[in-house]
Amino acid sequence: MNKILLIIQREYLSRVKKKSFIVMTMLTPILIAGFYGLIFYFSIQGIKGTSNKIAVVTENKTLTEKLPSNKNRTYEYVDQSLKEMKASLKNSSYDYVLFLPEFDLNHPKGIQVLGTKQAGLALSSNISDDIEELIRIQKLKASGISQDELDKLKTSIDIDTKKINEKGLEEDSSAGASTIIAYVSGILMFMFIMLYGVQVMRGVIEEKTSRIIEIMISSVKPFQLMMGKIIGIALVGLTQFILWIVLTASISTVAVKVFVDKDDLKQATSVSATPLKGTPGAEIAASNASPFNDMQKSLANLEITKILTVFIFFFIGGYLFYSALYAAIGSAVDSETETQQFMFPVMMPLLLGYVLSLSVVTNDPYGQMAFWLSIIPFTSPIAMMVRLPYGVPDWQLALSMGLLIVGFIGTVWVASRIYRVGILMYGKKTSLKEMVKWFTYKN
Repeated sequence: MNKILLIIQREYLSRVKKKSFIVMTMLTPILIAGFYGLIFYFSIQGIKGTSNKIAVVTENKTLTEKLPSNKNRTYEYVDQSLKEMKASLKNSSYDYVLFLPEFDLNHPKGIQVLGTKQAGLALSSNISDDIEELIRIQKLKASGISQDELDKLKTSIDIDTKKINEKGLEEDSSAGASTIIAYVSGILMFMFIMLYGVQVMRGVIEEKTSRIIEIMISSVKPFQLMMGKIIGIALVGLTQFILWIVLTASISTVAVKVFVDKDDLKQATSVSATPLKGTPGAEIAASNASPFNDMQKSLANLEITKILTVFIFFFIGGYLFYSALYAAIGSAVDSETETQQFMFPVMMPLLLGYVLSLSVVTNDPYGQMAFWLSIIPFTSPIAMMVRLPYGVPDWQLALSMGLLIVGFIGTVWVASRIYRVGILMYGKKTSLKEMVKWFTYKN
């Protein structure tokens, strides 16, 4: 046991002292905070919107109503022909010209948006929506419905979603918040297992090709060496993960206080509270902000501590499960280029769990497919983390954890039998058939 601890200490210290580890550990939270800062900034800009001044040239006598302006689009009807407006547009204060020809209200055709610059997809879509709404209102008025009656037809519905927990109590919930946490957890789990599992494989290959392994084997058993390397790198990954969480939270908190304007933050979180009455698109802004507010409320009800604790367990369990197989691959080859034929069978279950979890599990987190993906050790590290924010019965979580531990013990046993022979094999290209022989080889 002392020898394994010495190997763990060597693997851990040799990696955490590297400049690359220190730089990436410090740089990654800054990049993450910057990434989300950009998302927040552009979200604020999207809420504020860009104002476009649009000249409306109309030849349509059927359409008696006029397009109402709003904070993003100002419509001005001009008494000029389309030809005159096109000629003077470059030197005018207008951004675009909207041409409305004569058309049947049931089949509007020939509408054009012209400008010295290409109109964006969002602007074109918004103008189209404004015209559709205008035609709809005119049709309703033509059928004898007054403006007051039209206003009464508009109904805003705010659904308050609740979840009944195991104690029978109600709590706020949001599919949006759960989905975001699920996606982030699944992606991080996949990345971490792959990243640190490959590090184990590369470490074994480096020691084998440099012949350092021959000296080490004279003092420790192959199993002790493999376990020491696996656990040592696992502690490196866990250290880096914890530092990332602490540093990212700290940097993000400071950045919000220093760089984010309070009015912008208030606008982003409560834009739906005071929509502009009668403004086209106000209902859309409200509907977009409402889920955001729902997510804020439901995040408070998510068991973040439990999610982080379970994440750490499944990260360690999933890493140990797959890193043992990566160590076996590293012992069987003489260079990294030879690993491709062995890595694919190992990566397939992990990749399958990743793809299915982010599609099947998020669509039906309580279905049979989601259940079995979160129970089978090959896919459970990702699938269970994707399911957890939606709520998982304790017995399923305990069963998944137990089977992952059993699976880890099984993969370590299989990998150790390949590792003990492969680590001292040089100059021979290994095949799957050869690895099966090593597995059945008896001392």
